[in-house]
Amino acid sequence: MRNQWKVNDQSMAILEIKNLHVSVGEKEILKGIDLVIKDHEVHALMGPNGNGKSTLLQAIMGHPKYTVTEGSITLDGKDVLSMSVDERSKAGLFLGMQYPQEIPGVTNSDFLKAAINARREKPVSLFQFIKQMEGAIQELEMKPDLAHRFLNDGFSGGEKKRNEIVQMKLLQPQIAMLDEIDSGLDVDALKVVASSIRKQKEETGLGLIVVSHYERFYQLLQPTHAHVLVDGRILVSGDQSLAQKIDQEGYEWISKEYHVELQSEEDPYQRISLGACAASKRG
Repeated sequence: MRNQWKVNDQSMAILEIKNLHVSVGEKEILKGIDLVIKDHEVHALMGPNGNGKSTLLQAIMGHPKYTVTEGSITLDGKDVLSMSVDERSKAGLFLGMQYPQEIPGVTNSDFLKAAINARREKPVSLFQFIKQMEGAIQELEMKPDLAHRFLNDGFSGGEKKRNEIVQMKLLQPQIAMLDEIDSGLDVDALKVVASSIRKQKEETGLGLIVVSHYERFYQLLQPTHAHVLVDGRILVSGDQSLAQKIDQEGYEWISKEYHVELQSEEDPYQRISLGACAASKRG
């Protein structure tokens, strides 16, 4: 069943990124990204740490520390860069974070109900909301008291990641970006999360960009497209077999074949929560 929370439903979603350049301070991180993600597609985004994968997802969602200096991002033809973070969410974008924030004092149920109602002209009924949330909690095999717990407060790493998927299930985006959502999950939880993601894709036509370092997760999700991002550029694209090759051979062959130096440094901004829309100063 297509997105039951959205007021203005659309039969097809297309996220299009053209010549995207993004900087943090004086440092340019993304150096011309071209990418098109459509509904029903799963795009595996791979590359060594520190090469721009999280930057791309955060810039799409509107992280205030990332400045778009050139290029465009559109969702169904609408200018994403002109939207605030909440407008991007309402338009159908979702980011499952690598480091979900803890928010003491705000329960999961209050947070999700407010987020859902922000997308609707008429507030969701309490019965419908409870039914949907309980269904998502059961599907992700989380504790029944999740709805009444403060958002990510005191959660284990694995619980935080599964809670991101609970949010995705209820918010029903058109395009979801998952940033290492599999880290912190044991083998059984990994299967549960992957199964839930696949189910949502099949039922709603969800389009996905998935960042992971583990080919096992990609095996479970069965990506339709795969991309390797090195030094702020997508150097190689292919299908699921590309993820398998990276798992077996690493990235050294890309370094040799494309004559690039592999970066390997942690992004110091990836733990900062979302705030306002990413600045845009196009030249």
